[in-house]
Amino acid sequence: MKYMLLIYSNPATRETLSKEMEEVAAEVGALMEELTASGEWVGGEALADETNAKSVRVRDGVPTVTDGPFVEAKEFLGGYCIFDCDSLERATEIAARWPDARYNAVELRPLMNQAGMEM
Repeated sequence: MKYMLLIYSNPATRETLSKEMEEVAAEVGALMEELTASGEWVGGEALADETNAKSVRVRDGVPTVTDGPFVEAKEFLGGYCIFDCDSLERATEIAARWPDARYNAVELRPLMNQAGMEM
């Protein structure tokens, strides 16, 4: 089954972790290598700086575009990963090992195909 790990961040947390970011990046790299070797890594990317984001809402057919990724939350989506593993338990294990889970929230969700079935 394929799962998406949504990685959330918070500007205040990121500022306090500036010294640890090199270690976090190394942990992420090692985990990605492990998942690639096991055949579970499908892909993923970090997202560009949140200051480049736009939020788009359409109400009564009229689009409103605002600066920022903030959809009424302090956190913003910082990146995503997709992996293909045998069970929800394994997917949860991977999510718990993702370094960002120690500092902010990560969200784990099964992917669905176009027929609406979990992949």
